[in-house]
Amino acid sequence: MLAQQCGYEPGTLTWMGADCHVYLNHEHLVTEQLSRQPRPFPRLTFAQQPDDLFSYALEDVIIEGYDPHPHIAAPVAV
Repeated sequence: MLAQQCGYEPGTLTWMGADCHVYLNHEHLVTEQLSRQPRPFPRLTFAQQPDDLFSYALEDVIIEGYDPHPHIAAPVAV
């Protein structure tokens, strides 16, 4: 969205997490997640370019090829 509004081609998204952690009762869920074979990445495009960054609506976003693995339910860790 930012690239589109600025007239640029999208590039690499770099993300850094702070205070990321896994609880002991979630270890088996992480192991299950890591054992899954990656699927092809979906493709995100836009149906139109709104006037500004805050005018995007759900109808403006097109996601193709999204094939998620089944949900992994995790208990709330207290």
